[in-house]
Amino acid sequence: MIETKALRGLGTALITPFLEDMSIDFGSLEQLLERQIAGGADYIVVLGTTGEAATMKPSEKRQVRKFVKDKVAGRLPLVLGMGGKCTGSVCEALRQEDLSGYDAILSVCPYYNKPNQEGLYRHFTAIAESSPLPVILYNVPGRTGVNMLPETVIRIHDNMPDKIIGIKEASGNMEQILQLIALRDQNFKRQNLLVISGDDGIAYPLMQAGANGLISVASNAYPEDFREIVHNTYGKAAQLQEKYQRLIYLLFKEGNPAGIKTVLSKQGLIKNVLRLPLVENSTAVKAQIASIMEAI
Repeated sequence: MIETKALRGLGTALITPFLEDMSIDFGSLEQLLERQIAGGADYIVVLGTTGEAATMKPSEKRQVRKFVKDKVAGRLPLVLGMGGKCTGSVCEALRQEDLSGYDAILSVCPYYNKPNQEGLYRHFTAIAESSPLPVILYNVPGRTGVNMLPETVIRIHDNMPDKIIGIKEASGNMEQILQLIALRDQNFKRQNLLVISGDDGIAYPLMQAGANGLISVASNAYPEDFREIVHNTYGKAAQLQEKYQRLIYLLFKEGNPAGIKTVLSKQGLIKNVLRLPLVENSTAVKAQIASIMEAI
């Protein structure tokens, strides 16, 4: 079982690069992985929202999963996105898929169904029971239509403390996240529960408030600076957070990962290709991103 300290700090929510024919660009994917390792990312999240997993076939997910595992070869911890709106299907996949080489899964709240808090509790309890790996919960109500409350997170963790090791909190609700941190810190038995920012734009204040790290989109392109924001190695975190705020806004203005793929394509690392129903940024937003990148 992985020590939770290995998943503290900067996790990069890795994009999946595509070629013009919509096939996976494994050459660019390898370059991106090496960039993250050289740039100081603490771990990598594979096949999450930013990786466009929702538009990939099961066979493609297996290819990416194995490719990343083989290329990273143990140099960084790996977290695998595995979630869905059907509890039974997620549990079956967890039992049947080859998850070797991965250290934890990241599992999103069920989307579309809009379960209540009891439904979320039972869903994640079932996932934890089925998973051979520790589980990081993922709360992102803007995408799922349901918000997992701090009390529910604590209830799930307290029921299975060795399996539920953290939460990626992307509600954007500072009051809610601070309440979760306070509930965690009330009981020393909960100190292994990682509270991870799911929003690049509030990473620094959450780290100051007691969060344990950031799962970042922007670090695909700027791993060194976002590592600095999380670790504050030279005391420049606040200035860097401010420096990137406008770019972070633009990354999500027309949907993720459209923005970060614009940045990476302008850096010459990938082709700017997304799978429908996602499309690349508009000409206006591309121009704004280019201007901000030049300033940075």
